[in-house]
Amino acid sequence: MIKTALNGFLTAWKGLSLTMGHFVGARKSKKVKGIKEADYFEQQNGIATVQYPHQKLPVPEVGRYQLNVEIDDCIVCDLCAKICPVNCIEIEAIKSTEAIGKTSDGSVKRLYAPKFDIDMAKCMYCGLCTTVCPTECIVMTPEYDKSVTHISDLNYKFATMTEQEAQQKRAELEKQQTERQAAKLAAMNKAEDQ
Repeated sequence: MIKTALNGFLTAWKGLSLTMGHFVGARKSKKVKGIKEADYFEQQNGIATVQYPHQKLPVPEVGRYQLNVEIDDCIVCDLCAKICPVNCIEIEAIKSTEAIGKTSDGSVKRLYAPKFDIDMAKCMYCGLCTTVCPTECIVMTPEYDKSVTHISDLNYKFATMTEQEAQQKRAELEKQQTERQAAKLAAMNKAEDQ
């Protein structure tokens, strides 16, 4: 019983000495240093918290933060939505009747994107969507402080096409498909007549 009491006293003493050491060390303000600096881990003394937003920690180059989509470079391949483990990316594609244009890397665009939404409230910041993108149109930005008052504000909409434009493109595609079907049917009837 004495051994247990002594062990409890020693454990409490270790914890209190560690706490007092931090309490005394917190008299000076913490210096914001980048992780690349050689003495980063040795010089982490002082107040533990950074006085945000006046002081900000340096953002690492490979940090995983807010997603951004350059919609003009998107070929609407849907790979990012398919690989997303939490299904936070929603994409709708409409086939074009002809080539739309080219992306910045030279890929030909043949699909319209009337809907390209990312729900950052669901996102787990894994970065898989950025690795599979063939045109590198979806990237993680160094921005990490997106605070909103309502959770629906975390649903980012990147598509620039209006609903009227989307309806027009759907109608053009349907018209083209109907014309092709009619031409194919006419060719089949002509072949049967011969």
